[in-house]
Amino acid sequence: MSAEFDGGLALVTGAGRGIGEAVVTALVERGARVLATDVTPDGIEALAKEHGPRVVARPLDVTDAAAVERVVEEAERDLGPLDFAVNVAGVLRTADVLDTSDEHWAATFAVNVNGVFHVSRSAARRMAPRGRGSIVTVASNAAGIPRAGMAAYAASKAASAMFTRCLGLEMAPRGVRCNNVCPGSTMTEMQRGMWAGLDPQDMTAAADRVIEGDLAAYRTGIPLGRIADPADIADAVIFLLSDRARHITMQDLYVDGGATLRS
Repeated sequence: MSAEFDGGLALVTGAGRGIGEAVVTALVERGARVLATDVTPDGIEALAKEHGPRVVARPLDVTDAAAVERVVEEAERDLGPLDFAVNVAGVLRTADVLDTSDEHWAATFAVNVNGVFHVSRSAARRMAPRGRGSIVTVASNAAGIPRAGMAAYAASKAASAMFTRCLGLEMAPRGVRCNNVCPGSTMTEMQRGMWAGLDPQDMTAAADRVIEGDLAAYRTGIPLGRIADPADIADAVIFLLSDRARHITMQDLYVDGGATLRS
């Protein structure tokens, strides 16, 4: 265990699994204390049991602004000042635009955009008077490139990424940095959910197709030849939270093995 974060307090949403779980683990390994939140308690309670007093689990629906404010206020009162916030909570349901219902669209934006707004605003309000803090939003490489069948998700991630950059512009004079990590395909339950119903052999073939790309869907493959592990994304988050990135704000860090071919 390193002391990079030296007891600093981090709020992580969507912490119960996947990228959020990996971020919590990486923070604890570097000496941070973590308020781990998720809409369902099982994953975060397991993290609290695994890591002991360094992780405090709190169920939280990020779409509920009042609940977010209450959890952040209680954390500041009971655990100390919030140094870091990481927006990981997100949802993905695929559908062509013509088949996307109003409910599907609204539910996607409620979590992926409104949730980021609620958490970031609440955290930034506390960080700004202290003149320090770092906020990272886990967006997606879909925020920067069109994806067939993913319009609601891509649009919501683009919105959350731009919101975070705008917040970073406003917070820069107050010493608070705000950045985005934009993953590509990552081996999480969200990714596996896109292959629901397949047997293990077919899932391996599906992963290979992601790596190879799909010209029919105008989708390039992954030049590095692998789907990311959640820890790959967590490492990027940790870097942007840390003092090693003290002169970096309002940036989008793509962690996708080169899939978006960005210049």
